[in-house]
Amino acid sequence: MSSLSHFYLRATTCTVHPLRNIDPILNLWNKCQPRKYLYLQQPVITARQISNNQKQSLKSIKHSFTINKKWFGCSNMALDAAELKYLGQEEAQQIDLELFNEYLFSLDQLMELAGYSCAVAITRCYPPDTLKKDHAAVLVICGPGNNGGDGLVCARHLKLFGYKPTLFYPKQNNKPLFKALALQCERLDIPTLSFFPTDPQCIVDSFNLVIDAIFGFSFKPPARPEFASVLESLTQIQEKVPICSIDIPSGWDVEKGNPTGLQPDLLISLTAPKQCAVHFKGQRHFLGGRFVPPGLEQKYGLNLPPYPGTDPVVELKIPKNSSPQSS
Repeated sequence: MSSLSHFYLRATTCTVHPLRNIDPILNLWNKCQPRKYLYLQQPVITARQISNNQKQSLKSIKHSFTINKKWFGCSNMALDAAELKYLGQEEAQQIDLELFNEYLFSLDQLMELAGYSCAVAITRCYPPDTLKKDHAAVLVICGPGNNGGDGLVCARHLKLFGYKPTLFYPKQNNKPLFKALALQCERLDIPTLSFFPTDPQCIVDSFNLVIDAIFGFSFKPPARPEFASVLESLTQIQEKVPICSIDIPSGWDVEKGNPTGLQPDLLISLTAPKQCAVHFKGQRHFLGGRFVPPGLEQKYGLNLPPYPGTDPVVELKIPKNSSPQSS
């Protein structure tokens, strides 16, 4: 098929133009897997001069198809989270195991990518130059597991991004990886609180943002005593200072949620949203951790949205009147 002066594809979530040759697009249509979150409507073609042969060729294009938006550099906009697959605890664990055993990712690789993506999402929502308390001071509360490790990585990157992070890391993990992450924060002059303030108002007065990296998707209620009091304090101040939760809000059941517990303003899901995210009622929801291989995504039917450009995060629309998929 000969080239056209302009070729426009109008979609529900992006517009791609102009393309000089239609052949690559036709090839993509044949190769792409169906994607539920992007349905292309009928193609709209504008050209100053189109021959009869070109018109006849264009008529042969089917007007009902789906296309993998990842092929195109679409703009960074919130995507409908209702079309994603929401993971239960067991399936989330299986995906992690396959990343380790089948794809030979190391824990520190995934933790670095996850923590970095969390830091980037935070910069999108709370740029450091908009935070007025003590030069963009933020509190990062880390648990003893992998979620806490993500928090340590996030704190390090936030420091490099111009924030002033402080750690609260009461139950430190003695494994070499976690000790190294803590040491990296120490070498960057990131302070660590020796105790959590008994008066929650101290947190409100001292920090612009609290980052919840206490429990991840392996958590099963109830919370251990040393963290239960921290979560109680956070629920008391959550309307006074923004709270950002990494992967799941701490204290929530990974599948059922916890409507009476912590209610963060920002949720950063990792790998894929967990089922509890259906109950998230905060302001913004991001997906981070751009490391899922296409084969693994297809195997589990994750329906992951495309990440814009080279970004490690993509913002999701918070579903209001829809029921997201689950495992």
